[in-house]
Amino acid sequence: MADIGFIGLGIMGLPMARNLAQAGHQLHVWARRPETLQAIETDPRFTVHASPAQVAAATQAVFTIVADTPDVEAVLFAEQGILAGARPGLIVIDMSTASAEATRRFAELLAAKGVDMLDAPVSGGEVGAIQGNLSIMVGGKPAVFEAIKPFFALMGKNIVHVGSHGAGQVAKACNQIVVGVTIEAVAEALTFAQAHGVDAGKVREALLGGFAGSRILDIHGRRMLEDDYRPGFKATLHAKDMRIVAQGMAAHDLTLPCTELVGEKMQTLAHGEWAESDSSALYKLLKH
Repeated sequence: MADIGFIGLGIMGLPMARNLAQAGHQLHVWARRPETLQAIETDPRFTVHASPAQVAAATQAVFTIVADTPDVEAVLFAEQGILAGARPGLIVIDMSTASAEATRRFAELLAAKGVDMLDAPVSGGEVGAIQGNLSIMVGGKPAVFEAIKPFFALMGKNIVHVGSHGAGQVAKACNQIVVGVTIEAVAEALTFAQAHGVDAGKVREALLGGFAGSRILDIHGRRMLEDDYRPGFKATLHAKDMRIVAQGMAAHDLTLPCTELVGEKMQTLAHGEWAESDSSALYKLLKH
């Protein structure tokens, strides 16, 4: 059994932390919003602390999964952030989706204090987090990755060490490009079928057996047809991820037309009535 820190008990983080606890580890947690602690406050496998610094002081490794790059920076470097309580040898594993450039800078700042960092964003949504079969994309030192890999195995099934610091975040940006563009493609295909008076459900069923078959056509296509947009991954967060992608495109003078279009549509979604819905609500934009 290990003492493990975990910061970020949201839609993804809570089931991930529970999978670690289920394996016998003691979880040391902190939450910015006290209401997120209600689900674990009577669970003896979780110890609640007053700050990220206290979490770091009580553990050998701290996992974080928060909303955006500034949130990662605050959890790490605020006055009572992780670094304030860290001892040399601590490992920080950031499983948020954040800027690769900022992640490299964070890793350098932590290393100067004897703290190792991995960036390890995930894909698979709430269902994957609950089932412990997330895809985990990791950047950082190979030896640190190997040390943490047994913990990753409790949360995910497809665990890939992509490269050095920031490489995990680059892989996640690529993931969000593919997911976002494919959601839009599925939405447009179903809309095309309906416009022709053809049963879109039957079209989806037919496509699932061919080259067009995908988890997005399966899961998000069903959401669209059933008009069920309870969030597995909120539109606001997907829009944030596409903003990070756009920043990376600008930094490297890239033009990716489909990605730009979907990024714009995600921003529209995130600033409208479906902001808190699943990002598959892109389908709704085609109907209005």
